[in-house]
Amino acid sequence: MNFEPISVTRQKEYLDIFASCSQQTSDYTFANLWGWAEEYGLSWAWTDGLVWIRQEKPTLRYWAPVGSWTEIHWNFLFRKHFNMGDVFCRIPEKLIRIWEQEPDLAMAVEESREHWDYLYDFHELVELKGNRFHKKKNLLNQFRKKYEYRFVPLAGDLIDRALSMQEDWCTWRDCESSDSLSAENRVIERTLRNWDEFIGIQGGAILVEDSLVAYTIAEKLADDSLVIHFEKGGSEYQGVYQAIHQMFLESLGSGIPIVNREQDLGDEGLRKAKMSYHPIDFLKKYKVILQRFR
Repeated sequence: MNFEPISVTRQKEYLDIFASCSQQTSDYTFANLWGWAEEYGLSWAWTDGLVWIRQEKPTLRYWAPVGSWTEIHWNFLFRKHFNMGDVFCRIPEKLIRIWEQEPDLAMAVEESREHWDYLYDFHELVELKGNRFHKKKNLLNQFRKKYEYRFVPLAGDLIDRALSMQEDWCTWRDCESSDSLSAENRVIERTLRNWDEFIGIQGGAILVEDSLVAYTIAEKLADDSLVIHFEKGGSEYQGVYQAIHQMFLESLGSGIPIVNREQDLGDEGLRKAKMSYHPIDFLKKYKVILQRFR
């Protein structure tokens, strides 16, 4: 296969193919692939009606092929392009079930809990009703009462202000001492600096006394879902994360039933935070090692 850099010039073509997937997970949105391409050494190859994705950092891995997964002779494609022992990661559950039905294809399949996408009911996150969301609603209300704020779409000159806030946030969190935070910071900067290049990207910001104190970056995932890529807030503003989270979703109206808040990457603190918003389901993903095909 001829792997090449992930390019904005093929974004529309890629999104059309991505829409034909039986299951769309957060890893495979265009903004996610393009944004993290340098960090993971990602490239893509267009062949057999699919988009194959290769990861070279920190080790060689292949991601799930993007496209229509049905009516494909998988044994033939694996024999044509891959070797026994090749490793695939971030494989959505529906594709695993298709591969399991393929004659003469043997795989070692391992659950990748750290890569599961968290799914939430849109209306629950906007309304925050009941005892389950009492702490979240209380922090949101404290923010509303304490600060003179405005929620606005993330666009125009606010992009530069979000970049400036991100720089301050990284200084406060000492991003340089953390490989993961440093990588995330670079991805956020690339995304914001190329904001107008993306199809379907959107976001919001909160201003307090004309200072940008929080922002969020999201992207359409499927007809029924939206994925939240990043949320950042100033540490000195109590309830700011609950505020940017709820206000952004509220600004979208009621046309999106499912909110996807990506993975926890095995971080216990992040897992606890995501569980505290009471997910209604997960998009499960797996690691696969090819063992036999013919």
